[in-house]
Amino acid sequence: MNEKWLEWATKLQSIAQSGLTFAENQYDLDRYEQIRTLTIEILHEYTDLSHKKIRDLFASEKGYQTPKVDIRAVVFKGDRILLVKEKIDGRWSLPGGWADVNTSASESAVRECLEEAGAVVKPKRIIAVQMANRQNAFVYPFTIYKIFFECILIEYDFMDNTETLDADFFSIDSLPPLSTERNTQKQIEMCFEAKNSKVFEAIFD
Repeated sequence: MNEKWLEWATKLQSIAQSGLTFAENQYDLDRYEQIRTLTIEILHEYTDLSHKKIRDLFASEKGYQTPKVDIRAVVFKGDRILLVKEKIDGRWSLPGGWADVNTSASESAVRECLEEAGAVVKPKRIIAVQMANRQNAFVYPFTIYKIFFECILIEYDFMDNTETLDADFFSIDSLPPLSTERNTQKQIEMCFEAKNSKVFEAIFD
């Protein structure tokens, strides 16, 4: 995941984004826009993303670029883990998504479980904080920190929603096709390892 070209492209995008926000001279703005366009060409060349998709990702970003935070809730029922079926790709992931402003990371985990799986949970501990581009099978033009929260299940009643098609519990030996942009087999195994350990130190990059 840690390709050198991606590191360079991400750095160029960060420079362009800051420049387009803070530069006042039109000549400088034009140069920063050229850097952004070059970054789009690099990402298009080395990934399956379209020019439009990449530009849309960049267009929503303004100011000094900082990492995004992706929250993943790890919920067990006995020896099975809760996964949701994503509408976007028909594959399965831990409930989760971008952390919301004005909420803590743990509050985001609670919200994602309720919205995507109909599960009421209580956060227990952090299992890991990982950098997505070093772990997951999707190239983003910005840095993402993925925080995995182990949560205690209180209630569970899946409801139709805009993001997921289904929710269910799976054993480690019968996992469905995973949405590897969101979580990999290795990350799911990490969650089971944490569950089965009385003492488990959080993993971080």
